[in-house]
Amino acid sequence: MRLTILGGGGFRVPLVYRALLDDPAHAVSEVVLHDTDPRRVAVIAEVLTRLARGHPAPVPVRVEHRLDDALAGAGFVFSAIRVGGTAGRIRDERIPLSEGVLGQETVGAGGVLYGLRTVPVALHIAERIAALAPEAWVINFTNPAGTVTEAMSQVLGDRVIGICDSPVGLVRRAARAAGVDPAAFDDTGRFGYDYVGLNHLGWLRSLTLDGTELLPGLLADDAALGSFEEGRLFGADWLRTLGALPNEYLHYYYFRRETLGSVRDTTETRGEFLDQQQGGFFERAASAGGPEGAYELWERTRLEREETYMAHSREASGGWQRDSHDLEGGGYDRVALALMHAIVGDSGTRLILNVRNGTTVPQLAPDAIVETVCEVTSQGARPLPCAPLPEDQLGLMLQVKAVERATVEAAVYKDRDAALRALALHPLVDSPAVAARILERAAEEA
Repeated sequence: MRLTILGGGGFRVPLVYRALLDDPAHAVSEVVLHDTDPRRVAVIAEVLTRLARGHPAPVPVRVEHRLDDALAGAGFVFSAIRVGGTAGRIRDERIPLSEGVLGQETVGAGGVLYGLRTVPVALHIAERIAALAPEAWVINFTNPAGTVTEAMSQVLGDRVIGICDSPVGLVRRAARAAGVDPAAFDDTGRFGYDYVGLNHLGWLRSLTLDGTELLPGLLADDAALGSFEEGRLFGADWLRTLGALPNEYLHYYYFRRETLGSVRDTTETRGEFLDQQQGGFFERAASAGGPEGAYELWERTRLEREETYMAHSREASGGWQRDSHDLEGGGYDRVALALMHAIVGDSGTRLILNVRNGTTVPQLAPDAIVETVCEVTSQGARPLPCAPLPEDQLGLMLQVKAVERATVEAAVYKDRDAALRALALHPLVDSPAVAARILERAAEEA
C-alpha cells in the first residue's frame, strides 16, 4: 500500500516514517513525499534515509514534485500542509494580538485567518484526490484540523478523517495518573473512555477499567492531578468544578485573561520561534554533508520544539516543565498508523477522530465534523454514541462550530460577510469592530 504525504517537507514527517519502520505489520510498502518547497523536502528525504539505514525492512521513499503524480495510485493520503508557511502563521498571531485578542494557530482569530487561507487549497487537493485516487483514504492533520476536515468532507465525504494527538495524549496521561497499567490502554474489553467535542475543544468525561469508573477518584486526588499536564494546567479546583478533564487547548477559553496576558507583550510568538528555529534547521541541514548530519540536527531541533510546546499557557498556569514521556514526539504519527491498521485490518479499533457527526451530538448538523470516540473498520470511522453534553460544553461547541462553518463558507464563496461573521462570533474575539479591523489588516498583509 502506498502512502502519500502532502507537506512532505514538514518538520515532523520523520516521526511518521519512524512509526512505519517500527510497524511489525509493514502496512505501507512505499512512501511518496510531495511539497511545494524543493529544499525542505530534499532535507527531510535525507533524514528519512538516515532513519532507514541498517533497518531490516526499510520502506522505500520517493519525492514527487507534481501533486497529481504524488496522488496517483495512493492507498492513503496524509495531509499536513502549511499554506503560507511560518510567515503566514506569524501574521495570524501578530495581527490579532495588535488588537488585544489572542493570536494562535488554531484557536481564536488566528485560527480563523489560517482557515480562510487554507480551505481553498485543501478543497483543490480533495478534488484532485477524488479524480486520481477515489478509493484512497485521506488522513488530515492540516490545521485548523476541524475546519479543514469539514471542508474536504464536502468533496470526499467519509473518506477524509481528521486526526489529532491531543485527545489520545490526554487519555493516556489521565489513565497513567489514575493508576492504569499502560498495557491495558489498547484493550477495549477492559479500558474505556468517553471523549467528545470539536478539534482542540473537547472533554474527557469518563475513564473506566473493567467497568469501574476512575474519573471521580482522579478528580478528588490533588496529588494525582498534579502529576500530569492537564492537571497542572487547569488546576484541581477548576477540574473538580467542571467534573471533566478538558483538552489542553481549552486553557485559552477558560483562562483567557491569563493566557492573553502571558502572550500579548511577548517578544517572540510561537510562530516567530518556529520560523527562526525551523528556518535555521533547514538552512544548516541542507549543508550538513549527508543524512547523518541532517538527522542529528533534526533530532536536536525536535526535542527543543517539544520542550517549548504551549509555553505561554504553562507560564500562565504557574510555569512548569513538560514531562519526559511527553517529549517523545507528539503522537499523531501513532494515531495515523493505528487508523491505517484499523481500516486495512477491518479491526473495529476505537480511536478519537474528527468525523461527520451523524447523530452523536443531536444539536449539530449530521455533516458537521466532531471529535469523538469512533469504531474503525474497513468501511471507515463510525462515531459511537456518547452521553448527553451539559449546557456549558454544548454551548461552546455550538458557538465554535458556527465559526468553523462560517470560515468554510467564506473561503469557498469569497464571502466577506461570512468571514466577518466567523471572526466576530468567536468566543475569544470580543467585538465586531475588532473583527473587522483584523480582517482588513489580514487582507492588506496577505
